[in-house]
Amino acid sequence: MSLSETPETVEVDFIAPRHLAGGGDPAWITVPLHRAGGWSYGHDPLLPRVLLASPDQQALLRLEPAADGQWWTLRHTATPQRPAWYASFGARTPVELIAAFTDALTDPAASPATLAPYEPLERARWTPTPAADGLRSPDGTALVEQTDSEGAGPWCVTVALASSRPVWQARFGKNTPPHLITEFTTALADPRPLPRPGGPLSIPARLSHLITRTTRQVPAVQVAGALEERVHALAARRAACRAALPPRGGRPRGAPDRRR
Repeated sequence: MSLSETPETVEVDFIAPRHLAGGGDPAWITVPLHRAGGWSYGHDPLLPRVLLASPDQQALLRLEPAADGQWWTLRHTATPQRPAWYASFGARTPVELIAAFTDALTDPAASPATLAPYEPLERARWTPTPAADGLRSPDGTALVEQTDSEGAGPWCVTVALASSRPVWQARFGKNTPPHLITEFTTALADPRPLPRPGGPLSIPARLSHLITRTTRQVPAVQVAGALEERVHALAARRAACRAALPPRGGRPRGAPDRRR
C-alpha cells in the first residue's frame, strides 16, 4: 500500500467492564466544550496543560498531568442557587464517563429532577458494601460511596483491586449538583463496552484478567468521524435551546401572537 492510500478499516478493541477501559482520548471532552459549547481556552506551549473556561466564566476545567493527583479538575464558582463546587477525575478515568458529566453541565435544558446517583447502579445490580455507605460493581473493582452517612457529604468513585493503589478515582464535592453525578454513575453502570485503539492496554497488567476484550475491524471513516459527529450533535443541541428562548421582551420564536 502506498503512503497516499488509507486503510478501509482499522483495528478497534471493545473493552468491558468500561471502568477498566483506560482513559481514552482527552479530545472527546475538550474539543466539544470549545467548538460546541463555546468554552474558551488558554494555551501555553511550554506547559503540558489545558485550561477551558465556560462562556459565563463560572466554570474552569483544568487538564494537567500530575504524578500522584487528579488529572482533570473542574471548579464552579458560587451562584445564588448553589455554593461553589468541584469535581475531579484521575488519568485513567474513561473520557466517556467524564463526558457524560460535562455534557449534562453544558446542557441548557438540563433538569435537576432526575434519579439519585445510586439508582443507576442499583438497577445494574451493584451491591451494597458492608463496611461503608456505598455500592460495589459486580466484578468487585469499582466502589461508589458518599462519605457522609447523613447523605450530605462528598462523593467518591474508586476503581482498584483490594488493598491495591487505585487505578483511578473520581471525586465530587458535597455541593456538586446531584444530577451531574447521576449522569456520571449512569455512564459508569452502562454495560456496553468502550472502544479503544487496538494495541497494548492502558491499565495495569494486574487487571488484564478482569476485562473482556473483543477486537473488531471498524471502517476507518467511522472512527475518524466519531468526534466530529459528537461536536455536531452537541452544537445542534445548543442551537435548538437558543432558538426556543424568547427574544428579550418578546414571546418564544414561533409562538402565536395573542395581542389584539
